[in-house]
Amino acid sequence: MSFVETAVDQDQTEVAEIRIDPITNHRSLFSKKSFRGNEVIIKFLAKNVLPAPTYLTVQISDSVHIELFPECLGCTNHSCEPNCFFDTTRMEFISLRPILEGEELTFFYPSAEWDMDRAFQCHCGSEQCLGLIKGARYLSEDRIGYYRFTDFIHQKLQAVKS
Repeated sequence: MSFVETAVDQDQTEVAEIRIDPITNHRSLFSKKSFRGNEVIIKFLAKNVLPAPTYLTVQISDSVHIELFPECLGCTNHSCEPNCFFDTTRMEFISLRPILEGEELTFFYPSAEWDMDRAFQCHCGSEQCLGLIKGARYLSEDRIGYYRFTDFIHQKLQAVKS
């Protein structure tokens, strides 16, 4: 057992499970229990540190992007109306609102990436859906106020605003 495997003190199988769509083979992460708003779902670590973004990373600084451990967190899909947030300062995956058992866990990808590796057309179905998702640097001023961002992304947004 490696350091990474022993450093996370909570068993992810208690809080979430990966489900695979049998038609699309698309993976999603679902809650195995209910959470209050602003509750820590699970702590995470950096499995790998990379100098540039990939579709599986969250950004820590201009030149540090991390792959998450436990690896199941890589199955957390995007939503323009997310129910979760990656706090990369505290290394905690947090609920943004109450989440019911069996609900898909989602986060707003630009909340943790300035300029994403791969832009994509969002189909989340939310009234808040932004359509093309490219990273925090491409968000309009009014949309920025709607989301919670990692400390790093928040600092980047403040710098651009100044």
